[in-house]
Amino acid sequence: MNLQYKIIQSFILAIAASAAWSASAPSNPGLPGGASSLQETYDDWTVACVVQAAGKTCAMQQEQHVQQSGQLVLAAELRPAGTGVGGTLVLPFGLALAKGATVQIDEGAVSAPLAFSTCVPVGCVVPVSFDAKMLDGLRKGVAFKIKVVPDGGGDAAQFAVSLKGFSAAFDRVAALLK
Repeated sequence: MNLQYKIIQSFILAIAASAAWSASAPSNPGLPGGASSLQETYDDWTVACVVQAAGKTCAMQQEQHVQQSGQLVLAAELRPAGTGVGGTLVLPFGLALAKGATVQIDEGAVSAPLAFSTCVPVGCVVPVSFDAKMLDGLRKGVAFKIKVVPDGGGDAAQFAVSLKGFSAAFDRVAALLK
């Protein structure tokens, strides 16, 4: 892993490890084997956990990069939230932020637009919170599609996040957070 990738990965994990996680930090913040961090791969998803003073934060991640430059194009970071799933999407600059982003699993229903919350040095952030029905769709689906509109108009751009390994990664994160 190059240094830029590690910095981006740490930054994205820090975004997801917001005040909500700190407020609900588990009473037993340890990881297996007494480790202070953990990273595991489940097909197209990576599970990452870090133990900090505020507690343990764990999430599942998937990133897409421009092949030639290695520039981050998309990052999805998700974690269990009640009976559903919550997290963040980081999308590239140059989007019509006021139009938000829509999501869809395979050829299913398209969501209402999700609002961007801010832009950071690696891209623009869309917080996500999905219910149990959406979580079930993510577990059974092949692709999680994100559609955005470029700033200045034009045809919508669509990103596809592979759901291969989603269930195993989600179950692992849930187990690690107990």
